[in-house]
Amino acid sequence: MKLTTVTNVSADGVTQGHRRIDAGNRREAGAPDEDGSRAFERFGWAPPLLDDEASTFISQTFQRADAFLFGRRTYEIFAGSWGAGMDPGNPVGEALNTRPKYVASTTLTDPRWANTTVLSDDIAGAVGELRAEPGGELQVWGSGTLIRWLLRHQLVDEIVLLTYPVVVGQGTRFFPATGPDIGLELVDLRSTPKGLTIQTYRTTGRPQYETATT
Repeated sequence: MKLTTVTNVSADGVTQGHRRIDAGNRREAGAPDEDGSRAFERFGWAPPLLDDEASTFISQTFQRADAFLFGRRTYEIFAGSWGAGMDPGNPVGEALNTRPKYVASTTLTDPRWANTTVLSDDIAGAVGELRAEPGGELQVWGSGTLIRWLLRHQLVDEIVLLTYPVVVGQGTRFFPATGPDIGLELVDLRSTPKGLTIQTYRTTGRPQYETATT
């Protein structure tokens, strides 16, 4: 299966808090957020910019998945909404509830969402085995910490970025200030009426750099 990551990101690279639902899963008031900052309050910046075309793309992308891979935090958010029967009959919920789900976690021991497998030992090896299986896509939604780990271990085949026309100005960025260098090949590009751009990139190993001239 091809491992595809799908990420909602602002124009300044923020992934944190794109939906209001994330506010209910934040740390206690005054505690540092994932990026070490305090009191992130700018939740819900994505839905006002989500139009029908972007919603259709998201729905179709979920439906083409053969399986899903999550970090624990994103898994618990999805399990508490889609897994609890949110919006019955929605094609996104149907895909999430009927297809295999894998969680990369060393602390989750009792998953209650059907068709869930916890990957706790040799996660890189387990993900490699999933990628070697026949099929279409193993999709990773959200799960920024996991995605950055997968990129460091060269386990990502495609990156889908839904870039929203907004500058959030604080919060966790998708790409860290220091990390691996990755070459990308653009395989699909589209825009929506409200100004979202949807870019699909294939990873190509390390990028090429201009050679020094004398």
